[in-house]
Amino acid sequence: MMVEISKDTYPWLKNYPEGIPYEINPDAYSSLLEMMEISFKDNAEKPAYTNMGKSLRFRELDKLSEHFAAYLQSIGLRHGDRIAIQMPNLLQYPVAMMGALRAGLTIVNTNPLYTPREMQHQFRDSGAKAIVILANFASNLERIVVNTGIQHIIITEIGDMLGFPKKLIVNAAVKYVKKMVPKYNLKGAVTFTNALATGSGMTYKRPHVSGLDVAFIQYTGGTTGISKGAMLTHRNLIANVEGINEWLMSKMRKSEPSGQLTMVGALPLYHVFALTINSLCGIKWGALNVLITNPKDIPAFIKELKKFRFHIFPGLNTLFNGLMNHPDFATVDFSDLKITIAGGMALQKVVAERWEKITGCVLVEGYGLSETSPVLSVNPLDGHHKNGTIGLPFPSTELRILREDETWASPGERGEICARGPQIMLGYYNRPDETVKVIFEDRNGRWFKTGDIGIEDTDGFFKIVDRKKDMILVSGFNVYPNEIEDVVAQCPGVLEVACVGIPDEKSGEMVKIYVVKKDAELTEDKVKAFCRENLTGYKCPRKIEFRNELPKTNVGKILRRALREEEMAKVGK
Repeated sequence: MMVEISKDTYPWLKNYPEGIPYEINPDAYSSLLEMMEISFKDNAEKPAYTNMGKSLRFRELDKLSEHFAAYLQSIGLRHGDRIAIQMPNLLQYPVAMMGALRAGLTIVNTNPLYTPREMQHQFRDSGAKAIVILANFASNLERIVVNTGIQHIIITEIGDMLGFPKKLIVNAAVKYVKKMVPKYNLKGAVTFTNALATGSGMTYKRPHVSGLDVAFIQYTGGTTGISKGAMLTHRNLIANVEGINEWLMSKMRKSEPSGQLTMVGALPLYHVFALTINSLCGIKWGALNVLITNPKDIPAFIKELKKFRFHIFPGLNTLFNGLMNHPDFATVDFSDLKITIAGGMALQKVVAERWEKITGCVLVEGYGLSETSPVLSVNPLDGHHKNGTIGLPFPSTELRILREDETWASPGERGEICARGPQIMLGYYNRPDETVKVIFEDRNGRWFKTGDIGIEDTDGFFKIVDRKKDMILVSGFNVYPNEIEDVVAQCPGVLEVACVGIPDEKSGEMVKIYVVKKDAELTEDKVKAFCRENLTGYKCPRKIEFRNELPKTNVGKILRRALREEEMAKVGK
């Protein structure tokens, strides 16, 4: 919590929209379980999620998640055990997520597009004992499961929650017509529907869960590029939910929305931004989440938007830009849209201005990280936003700029953005050595170093101007050069490799690698094929440049910065 709240001490408070408190209560609920239980009771007959024409009411979500929790307990999973969830936005996700939380487990959110190599690292590092996985990705799990500690495998198919006969039709089409489910053989695996049926005949025992228990392990590259799990406690996430609630609902209360609060759920629920604003805030608000399974299918996405009167639309720059570039987008009914928030990557001014012109709703930018549950700051929603900034610090959150000499900077000075507040992670799972690199304490409390270089203006708005770390931001996803270089170095015929991010109009940045050949027969196609086998699509290099040598320091360290500067010179930056 902030100490001695004062507008003189914290200039951003002078620009807080009317009605937003300076502080929130991170102990508003004893745990996420209590928050869910209250919402299930208060919103029983309201639809909670809808996807592919099927809706799930809060009372159904209550029943199904309790059945799943009972099943997880029956197979021997105990309070604190880790369970991975690997699927896109489907009705199964909230059932699995809330069931796991109600069983007292810690969730390891996993990108469905991960390669076997990436999956193996995450499952081994987290110590996951169980997994809920979409059948489309089960063949990847088969390749690496023996090298993990996973003992229980629960497999779901896309249509499992759609009811008869649609379930059978969709699952058959996905498997046999579209051939989207490679063959797999996972001994002892059970189906998601059988798990629910088994759990329905068992007694659920509510565990004692405290705010300090770890609810999620969200994987991130942190500041070094080594994939690490940020431990987010129930209290961390409740703090962020309460902050988002105050910031957004102050706007909604003045807007008098019609009908049930409805949100667009296009961001992947395994991503920390959607996890908090769609899943957890949606539960608190008794809101309806319109889940979009494949937001890259823009025509189908727009068709779905036309079916609902939605009020809140979280997204990222590339998503908004992609939608607006389709001619049918302007025909959607935006009359109830009150809040549009961009996160995950920088919001381009031209995108923000065009969005407001088409929809009539201001598009504002926020900022956060996996380590901060995630929101640290957001622009005001009352018309006093500043495009090009990440806005004002959240209630109970303090942001400061740290100079290179480890002293606090004054407004207008560049330095590393540091944050403190109740949403800051417990630390990196099983990595105290990495935790101490980003967490420090002073007389005012516990601070987190974001790795982003920023400036605070005299009004308390913050702006990111550079990155201290070499991270590349591709359409809102973090890509770390260390990981790319480690993978490419294993490609036969590669002697040396360097990776940097270069500007890209569509995704913000793209991955480029520079390769020194060991084998003269090495080609760009061979390198790209090797990358596709070992890296998720957004991590794969879009551009490859072969060189005779790479720039290095006197001690032989490759100078990524020199390569980046070359690229910036090409585009005149």
